[in-house]
Amino acid sequence: MPLSHTDRISTWDEIEDSTLVQLVYVSSLTIASRLSASIFDEVESHARDYNQQHGITGTLCYGSGHFLQCIEGEKAHVYALKQRIFADSRHKDVEVLLLQTIEHRSFADWRMRLLFLERWLWSPATKNQATQLSPYLPFAPHGWSPDRTEQFLHIIKTFDSPPHVKAAGITYNALGNMFRHIAAPHQAFLIIQGFLSVLLVVALILLYL
Repeated sequence: MPLSHTDRISTWDEIEDSTLVQLVYVSSLTIASRLSASIFDEVESHARDYNQQHGITGTLCYGSGHFLQCIEGEKAHVYALKQRIFADSRHKDVEVLLLQTIEHRSFADWRMRLLFLERWLWSPATKNQATQLSPYLPFAPHGWSPDRTEQFLHIIKTFDSPPHVKAAGITYNALGNMFRHIAAPHQAFLIIQGFLSVLLVVALILLYL
């Protein structure tokens, strides 16, 4: 189901500067960025200030080390923001999934809210609400078709409360709770995975002794 009437286009040159457009891109965090506790706060803060000044709205999704961002606004402002984003060294493997003109914004009220798309970070209420996201998890948006991208955006647009690690009142699992005050959500996940891997190696060594 389409979000609104759209016209997909192949190049920016086909669009007038004042035309309302929607850009969706994906990228992957670098290793250094994954180890930065402030990465998400920095992204949200900079996006909020810049977007309010330039009339840009949308949503930013994160999961499994990948970003998917939908940006909506006048072509001139969206293109300028695209140039800034694509030059950012904190992420890599940037790929445009969708570029189209639109008649109406799909995320006019979201102000680029950050959505965490990792089940282990979700509260039970969020899990119930987000069952429609199962076909898109684990989150690996590189290579999505335009139709699949639009379907995903349509689903997250309907959420009463988005799957967000702070706004949704997320609780960690027992092991993750040990790290929540000293590590960002994505760091806690890496720590837990590493700890479990060490336990597995130890168990295998003991098994064959």
